[in-house]
Amino acid sequence: MTYDAIIKNGLWFDGTGAAGAVRNLGVRDGRVEVVTSDELDETGCAEVVDAQGKWVVPGFVDIHTHYDIEVLDGPGLPESVRHGVTTLLLGSCSLSTIHVGGVDAGDLFGRVEAIPRKHVIRAVDQHKTWRSADEYVDALESLPLGPNLAAFIGHSDMRAATMGLDRATRKAVRPTRREQARMESMLDEALDAGFVGMSAQQLLFDKVDGELCRSRTLPSTYAKGKEMRGLRGILRRRRRALQAGPDASHPHTIVTQALGSIGLFGRNPLRTSLLSAADIKAIPFVIHLMRPLAWVANWAGADFRWQHLPVPFEVYADGIDLVIFEEFGSGAMALHIQEKIARDELMADPAYREKFRKDYESKFGPRVWHRDFFDAEIVACPDESVVGKSFGQVGVERGGKHPVDAFLDLVLEHGTDIRWRTTISNHRPAVLKKLAADPGIQVGFSDAGAHLRNMAFYNFGLRLLKHVRDAERAGKPFMTTEQAVHRLTGELGEWYRIDAGTLRQGDRADLVVIDPDRLDDTLEAYAESPVEQYGGLSRMVNRNDAAVPAVFVSGRRVVTDGEPNALLGTERTGQFLRAERPGAPVAPVVEVVAARSEAIA
Repeated sequence: MTYDAIIKNGLWFDGTGAAGAVRNLGVRDGRVEVVTSDELDETGCAEVVDAQGKWVVPGFVDIHTHYDIEVLDGPGLPESVRHGVTTLLLGSCSLSTIHVGGVDAGDLFGRVEAIPRKHVIRAVDQHKTWRSADEYVDALESLPLGPNLAAFIGHSDMRAATMGLDRATRKAVRPTRREQARMESMLDEALDAGFVGMSAQQLLFDKVDGELCRSRTLPSTYAKGKEMRGLRGILRRRRRALQAGPDASHPHTIVTQALGSIGLFGRNPLRTSLLSAADIKAIPFVIHLMRPLAWVANWAGADFRWQHLPVPFEVYADGIDLVIFEEFGSGAMALHIQEKIARDELMADPAYREKFRKDYESKFGPRVWHRDFFDAEIVACPDESVVGKSFGQVGVERGGKHPVDAFLDLVLEHGTDIRWRTTISNHRPAVLKKLAADPGIQVGFSDAGAHLRNMAFYNFGLRLLKHVRDAERAGKPFMTTEQAVHRLTGELGEWYRIDAGTLRQGDRADLVVIDPDRLDDTLEAYAESPVEQYGGLSRMVNRNDAAVPAVFVSGRRVVTDGEPNALLGTERTGQFLRAERPGAPVAPVVEVVAARSEAIA
């Protein structure tokens, strides 16, 4: 038998949690034809990878991305694929582009996800040919997709398209019966098209961009019980997932979401994935409440999971442009103002500074940012004398200035040319280990495709594997390698009911070859790369190419030694994975053309 690809001598993990074994894999017509300890005949095989000393694993599944815009102009999505992600989910945080047009999409995505609004509008208006979920899937599959995609439909998308963005973001306005019925119809149509479920949002510092509704919260945050019960009922009945972000300022909403997942009186449990299990510096005790909540809910008959990023949540900012400032009044005031001159005037105002200081010093209540400018390192600035120092330290050196005044002074002087960083959560390694192994938690929440200047977690899967390997080498294991691979692959494919995450005989050949000896500190290195479709905007990225010798999608090699090859993004290797349906390998273009020619003959 002739194979299209052979991956030999690697330590193979199948994604089910089974122990690894040294095996040879033969790939044919996009599927794993054979997994064997015997040697395979390499005659006529164009792609042979010797994986001796390396791991061969299913492609990672990234359950939380915001690639909805980028995929339209850059369907290869190389920043994720080069790190082993072969399946990713769109439509997170109530945001999707199924029903809204370009301007509304720009207002929804621009500020919340820090994707330049003008590029959102251009991309959606330029590419949008769809008017339904089915047509959206067809439009995606007309592109040369690199990885496989699955999707949520966003509640804010449906609400804005049905009610109009202005009415959808007013507290006193409720959808009419016809509008409610239309949203429920939209959801049913999306589930018929194979969407994994719906995403919603209650988080109150996610703000709308643009002019018309600027600084209002996302449409989904205005929904009340009756509206959500109708939509959740559809998800419950059809056993699809709800991804939700609770209102952190009202902790009871977290409990309500967890308990709402319970199936009672013959009802199905509502599959619920909640944002997010994080060891927050500002309120370190809260993580110890999150884990028991998931345990209790699932014990009572729920199907509830927290989403969790398994690495320290380090963020960067250019000046004051960072979403964490949205969580308190004075920060949101500055971000509300788009014009630099007006914003500078505000930050120079003594009354404004006094308000900012009060917000900064208020350490009580739910919050994400620790509000400590002594824990914020300046990494770049035209004034090199401040680089490597915290804003608090600069304030001390400038005559004992308040940290807020030191920060605002530097932002006024240098604008977005001053760049700084801080870690807001997941800073305690021992807690990270517990979270990574907790069955009530899903590994994900990369936010890939969003916050391009603020964070880079594209290689979170590799970093989890490094964490596991380091612990094993230190003689203090918290999870086996096969368990970690399962958490990143098969566990997620099964829960979201998509055909992804396993690498057994007969499975689609979406796989990654990993060099475990290169799972080192380079995984945490800082790098930047321009995004062509966003006018050359410099994006924070990961660059640790030696860790990933090969990535295959549908049996075709798309990455070699961490570098995407010419195939990625020029020919379609990925597909839209429909929930509860098997995904067939994507045939190479030449074979499709040949098949058509034979049919014509």
